[in-house]
Amino acid sequence: MKRWESVTIIGVGLIGASIGLALRERRLAKNVVGVGRRASSLRKAKACGAVTATTTNLERGVSDAELIVVCTPVELIVQRAVEAAALAGPGTLITDAGSTKAEIVRTLDRSLQGNQDVDFVGSHPMAGSEKTGPTHARADLFEGRVSVVTPTTRTSNSARDAIEEFWRSLGANVVRLSPRQHDRTVAMISHLPHVISSAVAASTPDADLPLASTGWLDTTRIAAGDPELWRQILSDNRADVLKSLGKFEKVLASFRRALERDDQRKLIQLLEAGKQRREALGN
Repeated sequence: MKRWESVTIIGVGLIGASIGLALRERRLAKNVVGVGRRASSLRKAKACGAVTATTTNLERGVSDAELIVVCTPVELIVQRAVEAAALAGPGTLITDAGSTKAEIVRTLDRSLQGNQDVDFVGSHPMAGSEKTGPTHARADLFEGRVSVVTPTTRTSNSARDAIEEFWRSLGANVVRLSPRQHDRTVAMISHLPHVISSAVAASTPDADLPLASTGWLDTTRIAAGDPELWRQILSDNRADVLKSLGKFEKVLASFRRALERDDQRKLIQLLEAGKQRREALGN
């Protein structure tokens, strides 16, 4: 298992700080440098042990990095990756932790095409939470979770393998997908559930909330996520989210028709279909 001399994490929120904690707890990196715009977040990341050093200066932060992980909100990933690539030394690997991949990877493939000093490989650790910030970071956040790696025809085998091994070293199960396939899949498996969760929470009258128990709380837990973060994700993957919404609306319409017609058999069929799909995943 590779031990990195220096890893730089750009953006030390929940995911970035959890990567740092995992690296340090597993002794996978000698130096973990946190780069960010807000000194307060950097101080919290240092205080919780996620990084060994911090800086708001990108050039200083990436100058010695073997690996750079961009963990900013999706709208900033391309900009930060391009800036980091221009400042990084030869042989540096760059990956990201963005929740969307197609546009990010396409733009970076094009933007970094002439840069022979760095390799970029897109990633998405499927290990988020409704909580944000370095104070909620966990060293075991990625254990047993899926991390998607999205190489393209321009990605070297060595860079792809190194990034896949990086996520495995943090305890993740690596799945390799094309950027487009990733976005189509997460639209249904991650982005649509957030829309539904938010819709359920927003449509519940205040007067009903005192009765909220496990069903409502479980369904709406992810609605507590950062609205600005999710605006960016949904906007960036808009076309695929709309397709997923269309599929969901058809099933929801079937529930409505079954209830309107008091069709007990259809209700059972719909509920059984959902139960079986959920049970297929196990716990």
